[in-house]
Amino acid sequence: MDRSADTYWLALRRVRGIGPRTAHLLLEHFGDAERIFKASEAEVAQAGVPRNVVKSLSDFDDFAEVEKELCEITRVGARLIRWTDPDYPVNLRHIADPPPLLYARGEMHPDDVRFVAVVGARAASDAGLRMANRLGFELAARQLTVVSGLARGVDGAAHQGALDAGGRTVAVMGCGIDVIYPPEHRKLADAMIANHGALLSELPCGTPPIAENFPTRNRILSGLALGVVIVEAAEKSGSLITARMALEQNRQVFAVPGSPLNGKTRGSNRLLKEGALLVDCVEDVIEELAPQLGKLSSAETSNEAARAGGLAKMPSRAQKFNESNNLAKIDERPQVKAILSCLSDSERLHVDAIIEGSGLNPQTVLEYLLELELEGAVVQHPGKLFSLS
Repeated sequence: MDRSADTYWLALRRVRGIGPRTAHLLLEHFGDAERIFKASEAEVAQAGVPRNVVKSLSDFDDFAEVEKELCEITRVGARLIRWTDPDYPVNLRHIADPPPLLYARGEMHPDDVRFVAVVGARAASDAGLRMANRLGFELAARQLTVVSGLARGVDGAAHQGALDAGGRTVAVMGCGIDVIYPPEHRKLADAMIANHGALLSELPCGTPPIAENFPTRNRILSGLALGVVIVEAAEKSGSLITARMALEQNRQVFAVPGSPLNGKTRGSNRLLKEGALLVDCVEDVIEELAPQLGKLSSAETSNEAARAGGLAKMPSRAQKFNESNNLAKIDERPQVKAILSCLSDSERLHVDAIIEGSGLNPQTVLEYLLELELEGAVVQHPGKLFSLS
């Protein structure tokens, strides 16, 4: 009976005893899934797989269910990206246990390499959400693709920040490609696809978002990226699993510092003690990853985005802020008045000078500068310099 190539690829993940590493071993030996199923037991054994796998392949006869799954994939508007396909993510090919196939909705391209992951707490603080949104926005504005897990909290804020910048963002899901979790992120997921992003999963359609799926999902999330930024992580956060996997995959790990009195940041602060790179602005990420981004400096990366129209086509935060007429309201706060009185639109001032000039404590200044920047009243420049927008 003639079967499609996708049928054999889907069947491979259903064979008892075949996980990503064994599948990778077989695929390297035979080249594609169809040849694996059509090989003799002796030929399969030559690939160096355990005897029980040889037997399971020989006995497999569940193609009817595989055909049903293929129909379901088409029905939900998804497709398969196989390990041998040109649009299989380049970065993901080089991890120890790449998924043999991915379910995808949206766009993936053969030259996709400029991924940065932003992950963190689901029950994030307001400051954590603002930071995740800002990182997503500024990474996307520099034509980097923001990767996260579509979860509540930091993940959703990072995805939304990338979309606000008119940029591209990809979600790696811990459930079936047809199961949007949390359900309130359905509009967000649709917007990601509409804006040339993608949803990815290695799990079959209909797979629920159970806890055991997420650690294995995290290896894909970190494997896609050149670097992983952790924004708020408690001591036993799943984000720390992502960080550990990133290190095992030779990816750079970044962390946003937080108050030692805040339990939501103890994990991310511990990462900093263990050698993660501190992030308080997007330039910290860009400068570290510049060699992998074609040896571009942070300024060249930003200029490249501007030349391509990535910044010109999107409404600025200053425009949004001024249109909402919130500046007069914010000016009523004495802390903001003190900060704004130090700044001008023609001169860039270092954050230390703002702290000294305003007479406020450093933490207060940093919090209000972040808020003003997100609202478009203030612009941050490389080197922790600020000016009015």
